[in-house]
Amino acid sequence: MASSGAQGLRRCAGRAVLCCVVLAVCGAAAAGQIRYSIPEEMQKGSFVGNIAQDLGLEAKALSERGVRVISRGRTQYFALNVKSGHLITAERLDREQLCGRAEKCLLNCEVIVEHEMKMYGVEVEIRDINDNAPNFQEEELEFQVSETTAPRSRFPLHEAHDPDLGINSLQTYRLNNDKHFSLAVQAGSDGDKYAELVLESALDREEQATHDLVLTATDGGDPVRSGTAHIRIIVLDANDNAPVFSQPVYRVDVSENVPRDSTILTVQATDLDEGVNKELKYSFRKITEKASKVFHLDSRTGDVMVVRVLDFEEASLYEMEVQAHDGGGLFDRSKVVISVSDVNDNVPEIRITSLLTSVPEDSPPGTVIALLIVQDQDAGENGAVTCTIPDHVPFRLQKSVDNYYSLVTARDLDREQVADYNVTVTARDRGAPPLWSATTIAVQVSDVNDNAPAFSQAAYSVWVSENNARGASVFCARAADADWGDNARVTYWLAEGELQGAPLSSWLSVQAESGAVHALRALDYEQVREIRFAVEARDGGSPPLRSSASVTLLVLDQNDNRPEILYPAAPRDGSTGVELAPRSAEPGYLVTKVVAVDADAGQNAWLSYELLKASEPGLFALGVHTGEIRTARALGDRDALKHRLVVGVRDNGQPPLSASVTLTVAVADSIPELLADLGSLAAPAAEAQASLTLYLVVAVAAVSCLFLAFLIVLLGLRLRRWRQAQLLGSAGGALAGVPVSHFAGIDGVRAFLHSYSQDVSLTAGSRKSQWSFGPPSSAGTLARPPAGQGKEPAPVVEDSNMCEADQAALQVSRRFCTL
Repeated sequence: MASSGAQGLRRCAGRAVLCCVVLAVCGAAAAGQIRYSIPEEMQKGSFVGNIAQDLGLEAKALSERGVRVISRGRTQYFALNVKSGHLITAERLDREQLCGRAEKCLLNCEVIVEHEMKMYGVEVEIRDINDNAPNFQEEELEFQVSETTAPRSRFPLHEAHDPDLGINSLQTYRLNNDKHFSLAVQAGSDGDKYAELVLESALDREEQATHDLVLTATDGGDPVRSGTAHIRIIVLDANDNAPVFSQPVYRVDVSENVPRDSTILTVQATDLDEGVNKELKYSFRKITEKASKVFHLDSRTGDVMVVRVLDFEEASLYEMEVQAHDGGGLFDRSKVVISVSDVNDNVPEIRITSLLTSVPEDSPPGTVIALLIVQDQDAGENGAVTCTIPDHVPFRLQKSVDNYYSLVTARDLDREQVADYNVTVTARDRGAPPLWSATTIAVQVSDVNDNAPAFSQAAYSVWVSENNARGASVFCARAADADWGDNARVTYWLAEGELQGAPLSSWLSVQAESGAVHALRALDYEQVREIRFAVEARDGGSPPLRSSASVTLLVLDQNDNRPEILYPAAPRDGSTGVELAPRSAEPGYLVTKVVAVDADAGQNAWLSYELLKASEPGLFALGVHTGEIRTARALGDRDALKHRLVVGVRDNGQPPLSASVTLTVAVADSIPELLADLGSLAAPAAEAQASLTLYLVVAVAAVSCLFLAFLIVLLGLRLRRWRQAQLLGSAGGALAGVPVSHFAGIDGVRAFLHSYSQDVSLTAGSRKSQWSFGPPSSAGTLARPPAGQGKEPAPVVEDSNMCEADQAALQVSRRFCTL
């Protein structure tokens, strides 16, 4: 009945705890802190809590938002299942290993949502379960008890150790039945229970020298776990004085950097007995497993020594009990408290938990760039850390929860001034001397299209010569953009406009990539002297930015127009203009004026006049710059009645261009006389024109006849050459081996070239050597042989000793004759 009631109470208590945990999770999530409670010893991957639901997120959005879990310590106890949104255990959790004897075991971690740059604290309570049975450090205990020991005497027993807490920890001891001994359980001020062996009746060594007992320690868990120790009682002779320690509690403070094997404390007890009963031995009665690996107690001297390096961060306080027992089995107990003081031996540690690879240059002040945590394992001032960054960077550190810091922008960024930053974060504690560490965060400033393309000038003036080639480049517009990448890629185009009623795009074009301006037409200074247009530049950003520059294209004149003579106008019938000069004209009399203009400009339009031809030189003078024709002297009776003048007009260009006009000056005093003179002037002109035409016809006919005769002669020569090549084929081989030098100096060759159409007699070497050709021919060819004779007769050789050079010379003579 009692056990079933206790189980019912435990179930009710469990339900109440579960309700409290649920309420705590709901309330904590709203405040940015989430709490869970799980039992210890859960397998790896066990469910802890639905983090997605508690944060109000969908499970499928966890990976997209970059949600992850980071533990504060060096060990990662929890992990996030991004598929289900559950917080799970990353390893098996042992409450006793994690928290020891602490009343509450809490593990903290942080959930970071990188997409929103938010952080949520998670606190997980590890509940104790009955996974440890009580155990004794020594399973075999031995006591020596004098037979004179009075009944109701008490003998302290070694405590059983149970790492569990509460109802799962050690609850009671029990002893097997023995008439001489009983068990008394006492509770200390710290709540721990320890057992004492009580002598119920006097011992008699002669009756029984030893007593074997079994001590059992049990906890209150479900199921109940227990541990046993065997106690052997050896009955001794009387020892009536027990050892006594000099202090009930020994306290000592040591620094964590104390050297190994150093004696930090000496416990001392005295015994008034003599002999063996006075000899004391010291030992630890109650000590944790961790403390037993750090401290050693000398059983003879009572010196407590450090055998391992102390670490304040692992344990700052050690409590243990020592006992001194004499040779007669009497003992005394004392408590030892060792406090470990902190030394600044840990450098602050900086960990970057989240970092943006790049930050846009238009980010507002306060934009979070990185999340980092700073930890120092020391305590007090040694663990108080201050984080700083340089003052010249446009960032600042902002402390969030606990030891978390956020690196945020402090002012506006400009990539065109500084494209990247190396921000050094320094963490320094307040120890003496202080320790510090630093880490560098590389911040890349990404470009934003905040700079429009800029021309070097707002207006350009460009000169180009007229008569340019179509498609020729006349100007190149270049604009610079301080941005980067596509934001700095500039394209160009021609602004809309008109010129002489036609769109500008029919006159000019702009290459989009290079900004080169091409003329689509050949420009004419006489039609267009300047073209005003605008070139616009646009970058590749989104949205794009643009700018423009005005361009004035000035057309330079070239000397491409001949002077045009306006007066006297050239008649269309081929006649010349007639000007009248009276017979009584004095020197300097203005006969007429040649008027000319040039469509060019500048020095290309400067005209000068020149008298190219005059039928009677010296009678008339021409003004070089005015074009005025004046009489140079007085007209006489012997002067002709008509005078023919050719006047040339030349401009000042390079090269100069010119024009000419022919005019006739008639000398007459009256109009009837002028008309009679004009009639007499027209007839000779017509006769001269008819004579000229006849001469031209005769010349063309003569040239045609000569050309035809040349063709006939050339054809005959070709046929004759072909005929001679067949006749002289056998003789041609004799020249192959004759050097060219043998041909020089042969007098017969020169004679043959001058008389190739007559009989040839050549003398070389011997005067008796003679060659005979056919009869002379005025056509300069060899005569055919008479009919009936097959081949041409071979030459007769009078001297058989004729040299090879003479033969070669004759062969050359024959070939020249053939040609």
